[in-house]
Amino acid sequence: MGEDLPEGWPGEVLLEGRTHIHLPSNYVEGEVNLAGPASKKERSVFHNHAMSGNRTRSVLLMAHEMNVGLLAGDKTVRMLDSLAASGVRSLRLCHELPVKLVKRLDLTLCDLNSESIKWAGTNYHCNPPTKLSGFQTIVGDARQIALSRGWQWVDIDPFGSPIPFLDPVIQSLARKAVLEVTATDVAALTGSSPAPLMRRYGARARLDEIAHDTGLRILLATVARTAAQHDRIIEPILSIWDSHHLRVSVRVRRSLDGASIVEENLGWRIAEPTAEEAGDEHGCAHILVPLSTPVNLSDKRVSGPLWIGQMGDGDVMSSMTEERALALCAPTEELVSDVSELRLRRRAIGRSVRHIAGEAKAIHSGNLIVVDELASRLKLPAPPSPTKLAAALSELGHAATVASYGKPAIRTDAPWKDIVTLVS
Repeated sequence: MGEDLPEGWPGEVLLEGRTHIHLPSNYVEGEVNLAGPASKKERSVFHNHAMSGNRTRSVLLMAHEMNVGLLAGDKTVRMLDSLAASGVRSLRLCHELPVKLVKRLDLTLCDLNSESIKWAGTNYHCNPPTKLSGFQTIVGDARQIALSRGWQWVDIDPFGSPIPFLDPVIQSLARKAVLEVTATDVAALTGSSPAPLMRRYGARARLDEIAHDTGLRILLATVARTAAQHDRIIEPILSIWDSHHLRVSVRVRRSLDGASIVEENLGWRIAEPTAEEAGDEHGCAHILVPLSTPVNLSDKRVSGPLWIGQMGDGDVMSSMTEERALALCAPTEELVSDVSELRLRRRAIGRSVRHIAGEAKAIHSGNLIVVDELASRLKLPAPPSPTKLAAALSELGHAATVASYGKPAIRTDAPWKDIVTLVS
């Protein structure tokens, strides 16, 4: 295979999760930025260290869906890693999923960068996992390759907005499938850049303490409307804001009747609602209302159109425990001999799923409360502890959990008056 090795092989060897990957040596001398998003100038093959938690969650999500979820059984699962770059997501799936699931995978990695594809393919063949049902790499446009066959699983992880890829990918999905969509145009989706938000997503967003939740809901609404155009419906199973990106994972099924009523799950978010708008919830910071609710689109309090339904699946989320993440994805002592480094790597794996399993019991609620904003609103001397507030609301019989959100927050179905009574 020597003559087929990419120029610069073996390059630099990195460990992510419990998977080794070879990458071209850095263009730029010095340490790569491990905390924030990568730059395309770092290497000839794009690899984003900051997405490692994103990829850990993909392993857990696929393990659930292939074992007891939508794709359970013994049939082959055709997956398209549509913007594969270094190929590390697919390589981690090959090496970290249980063997019985790996054997069912038929993986296709696609990228426009021929060097990326060559490195990804060489990584696979030089460190082969359990034999897959199929494996191929393709240099080409993901939008064309998606339409070449039907897929049970597609990952869209672009540099920027996923909008150009949604329509062809959703057209290509099998009758039941899982679609994972990452968006790094967070400034647009959160309302910080309103012009591209309107151009790309046909929406508006208020830039406030839950702007990233609003962005996730706008992204879900966009996926749902695109799916409906192709007689499909979506069922969100995981929605995450992580550092510089937003990511939604949805089940997609064919349903003419369901697609016809997609607007039942769409609506608006109104900030600082009036007594008339909020009713019994008067005084709260935000409400979600149906799409049919009359709103003034020039009103800066209004965000949307956005998804007002459930943002995740309780069974999937409750399976994404720290223990499960460590069991599937954490490196072993054989891979990392330094005790301190091993501890840090295991801690990072655990952080990637922090609060997700706990939030499962309240994910049916659209009521996300950032405790810093709560303290400001109610003129409290200090923000309440999210853990203690959630526990107190649970004792009153409400569903309440610490939220998996980038700011200290809870998710609860408790009425506003009960929350005020507890913290006042």
